[in-house]
Amino acid sequence: MTAPHNAVTTAVNAADTALARRCHRALEPLHANIYFSPEAEQAFGELGLEPATTRYFAGRAAPMGAVGAGAVAAAFYNFNPELVAKSLPHAWSIAAPAEVVAARFDAADRTLRRLLGPAVTSEEVGEAAALARRATEACTPEGRPLYAGHADLDWPEQPHLALWHAVTLLREYRGDGHLMALQTAGLSGLHALVLQITSGEGLSEQFAKASRGWSDGQWGDAQDVLRARKLLDSRNQLTDEARELRERIEQHTDALAMAPWRHLGETDSLRLAEIGKSLSKKVAAAGAFPGHAFGSRR
Repeated sequence: MTAPHNAVTTAVNAADTALARRCHRALEPLHANIYFSPEAEQAFGELGLEPATTRYFAGRAAPMGAVGAGAVAAAFYNFNPELVAKSLPHAWSIAAPAEVVAARFDAADRTLRRLLGPAVTSEEVGEAAALARRATEACTPEGRPLYAGHADLDWPEQPHLALWHAVTLLREYRGDGHLMALQTAGLSGLHALVLQITSGEGLSEQFAKASRGWSDGQWGDAQDVLRARKLLDSRNQLTDEARELRERIEQHTDALAMAPWRHLGETDSLRLAEIGKSLSKKVAAAGAFPGHAFGSRR
């Protein structure tokens, strides 16, 4: 076992992390529907943002301002920097970050109205918005650039948009912490992606390479490194050590994401997770993720 692996273990031994993971899984679909939304595609397309990769990079990064490819590749982590550079900073010459942020909120508004129907104005949405916003009060920006950019935005007045924004903040706060856990474990973005795809979670290998901009050669080189670390076996399958490492990384991520849930308290956190899970089922049933078995954002 290498030193970085031991550091992960030390970081999470005392943490009660189950609540953070439960809340994340319950709430994530309420944010992530934006990445599959025809309303978002239309809104960004009307700004002239093409192709889909540019819409994604610009849409998610815009709260940080007119940042360049290096900063976005670092914050997004598992995308090839060369792919990001094809979109940024050129996208900002087409649409200013403030325009992109406004278009994204407009798309989130229309998307949630379509997916939730009459429930979009329900008491449960209002309750969840209030709870989620209170949870974000404990989030701090140190070492979390993507969260910090979103946290600088004004809060929407409508409850369903306030809920979407709060969930976005909680999601990016957790995501920035996940990168800390990956760094502690000594995994680059590509190495983490290879392990995730090899585990069978989420994307196919072919789609992961294409959408993240990695060549067959780069993927193979990463597999060589992971075999040398005994995280892949001779057939490029996960070893027991890799599975244990991935779980420790998730536990470390959970521990780094605990501040908002401690602040909210167990009872209110579980209530938010309960409402969030119900609303997430509604958006999924309404076709929010066509052709996808939705799971973790990573």
